Amino acid sequence: MDILHLIDRLEEILNDSRPFPFTRNVIVDEDRVLDLIDQMRVAIPEEVKKAQQLLAQRDRILAQAQEEATRTLAIAREKSEQLVERDAIVQAAHVRAEEIIAQSHTDIQDTRKDADEYAMETLTRLEMELDRTLTQVRNGIRTLQSETQKEIE
Repeated sequence: MDILHLIDRLEEILNDSRPFPFTRNVIVDEDRVLDLIDQMRVAIPEEVKKAQQLLAQRDRILAQAQEEATRTLAIAREKSEQLVERDAIVQAAHVRAEEIIAQSHTDIQDTRKDADEYAMETLTRLEMELDRTLTQVRNGIRTLQSETQKEIE
C-alpha cells in the first residue's frame, strides 16, 4: 500500500474524530489508528526498499553514463590524435613535395645551363671548322681562277 495513501487515511481519521470540548484535542478510535499504524509499519519498509531500489538504479544509470562518457571521450581523443598525426604527416609530405619541386627546378636550370654550354662549345667548334673549310674552299676557288686566268693570258 502507498504510504501517502495511509497518511491521507490517518488525516481522515483525525478529521472525522470528535473534538474534546474547550480544547484542541480530539477523541480518536484507537483500534482504527493502531490498525493504520500497523499498515504504515508494513508500508514504510516497502517504500524505503522502493526508494533504495530507485537510488541503486539511478546510481547504476549514472555509472553507465559515466562509463559511456569516458569511453566516448577516449574515442574522441584517439581520433583527435590520429587526425593531428595525419595532419602532421600531410604537412610533412607537403614540405617534402615543395623541396622536391624546388630541387627539380634547380636541376632543370643546371641541366639547361650545361646543355647551353655544350651547344655553344659545339657550335663554336663547328663555326671554326666551317670557317677553316670555307677558307680552304675560297683558296681553292682563287687558285683555280688564278690558273684559269694564266691559261687565258
